[in-house]
Amino acid sequence: MTGGTGLAAVLFDMDGTLIDSEHLWGRAMDELAAHHGGVLSAHARRAMLGRNAQDSLTVFYHDLGLTDPDPEGDDAFVTARMVDLFTTALTWRPGAAELVAEVRAAGLPTALVTSTRRRLVEVALASTLGADNFDVVVCGDEVSAPKPAPEPYQTAAAQLGVPIHRCVAIEDTPTGLASARAAGAVVLGVPSEVPLTGYEGVHVVSSLQHVDLPYLTRLVETASVR
Repeated sequence: MTGGTGLAAVLFDMDGTLIDSEHLWGRAMDELAAHHGGVLSAHARRAMLGRNAQDSLTVFYHDLGLTDPDPEGDDAFVTARMVDLFTTALTWRPGAAELVAEVRAAGLPTALVTSTRRRLVEVALASTLGADNFDVVVCGDEVSAPKPAPEPYQTAAAQLGVPIHRCVAIEDTPTGLASARAAGAVVLGVPSEVPLTGYEGVHVVSSLQHVDLPYLTRLVETASVR
């Protein structure tokens, strides 16, 4: 395990943090709702942010009042739509590509820690993110307890061989913030679809355009002296 007290690794969430994909998920879920003859509420969509497919469908069914759900069929519907959107409509969030490039150029380990399942993550890596940008990829269907549980971030740090308290985790949702905070990482929030205010121990910036490697290093150094 890496020693020292400085920044050991950067752990990136994917949807809404590195890539501008939350609205694509919203589009797919709206289409699924229409397929069922309903309309998904804004409240339900917000509740899905940062959660895995199973949890999102639970919220979906409750919101639409569906009493005879078809999780397997609905999951296949959404997955097929998202494969298409991840292939053709995916873009980086402002400042995200530049930050990843800076961290990689400095030789720091990186991880992608996402609630999205491996099949879709591989599409995003191939179309936009670049598999070579991440030493470790932890997907939502590869952990027993997904976000907001701490397991995804704990798993990433363990696979990288670094202490979690020397990692900065970058997230855009309350669910992700809770996961990273519970794992013991230094947490940076960058809001996309919902505001991130009032979360104890979380640093928040309006955009990754305002974040660079010295900033991340200072976050860890400041946390280590408290």
